[in-house]
Order: sequence, then structure tokens, then C-alpha cells
Amino acid sequence: MSHHLFLLSPSDTPLYQLTHQSTRPAQSTTSALSSNLPSWSASAFAGTVAALSGASSISSSGAQGASSKGGPVGGGQDRHVVQMIANASLDVIEETMKTNGAMYLKSVEKFNEWTVSAFVTPGNMKFVLLHESKNDDGIKSFFMDVWENYVKTMMNPFHTAHTPIRSVVFDNKVRASAKKYL
Repeated sequence: MSHHLFLLSPSDTPLYQLTHQSTRPAQSTTSALSSNLPSWSASAFAGTVAALSGASSISSSGAQGASSKGGPVGGGQDRHVVQMIANASLDVIEETMKTNGAMYLKSVEKFNEWTVSAFVTPGNMKFVLLHESKNDDGIKSFFMDVWENYVKTMMNPFHTAHTPIRSVVFDNKVRASAKKYL
């Protein structure tokens, strides 16, 4: 199961992104399409069912799609589609911000198998997480850790605010938080 994190500036410019493959066991989710098929057809048409339901599938070469960092991208989605989903959810995030005064906005939108969760800082930075399973407490803790690391990075006198974050220390800490909470 994969998670995709995007940190966006107040002007919605991407500053950081991370794709994380969770090592935790995924909750068993069956698609509506596969649950309507007889049990004998599950193995015979597994690839077709996975492709139609949007689940991840292995390509003919045997490898899953990879992100720009070389890691697999979950759900059979290419990284551009994942970015499009995150960008498309920004309008819903802004509407939710108007009605909800909290920083952690929980699940704001669902797109196929992806759930979009958001966290908005007092400085209007948006942290957007695409995930496939429900884990509200873990996601909230993850966002709080990312926010703490983001504030520490912004306090660095050698980093300019609202510019892409290329700090190896920040990246390692976010990856450790993702491994811990997601």
C-alpha cells in the first residue's frame, strides 16, 4: 500500500513530495467488481478485474510502475495521475478550510481507491496525503511530525521560505515518520 505526500506553498506551488510504500499489512479490501464475480473466476480473470477496478497490477515485464525516485507507485497509477489527483483536491481542501477551523482536515476527498487527507498550517501551507487505507490517528501524527520538521527547516537561515525543500535531513526525517505512522 502506498502513500503520496505533497507539501504545497500558499500559492499551491509544490515544495516537496514523497512516495512511501508501507510495510504494514494492508486491510483486505475487495472491489465491488470482484465481489460480484463467482469464486471460480477470481483466479482466471484476476488481471482483468484488477485493471478494471483500479487496483495495482503487474505489467507484462513483471515490474510495477516507478516514480521519479525509483520507488513503486501504488494503485497502478503513474506519478502524473497521482499529482493530478492531489492538485484536483486543492479546491475541496480550500472549501473545507472555510467551514472547518482545524488544521487537520482528515479525509477531504475520495478518488477511485485514493483517499485525500489534508493538513493546513497557520501560514497556509498545505500538506496533502493520498492513501489507500483508513488510519486517521496515524495520519494525524504523521502530519504533526512533518509540520514540526517543516518548521525546523524554515528556521534554517540558509533556506528561503516557499522554495523547494531539498534538505536530506528533512527528507530522512519525513521518511522515518512515514515508516513509523503510515
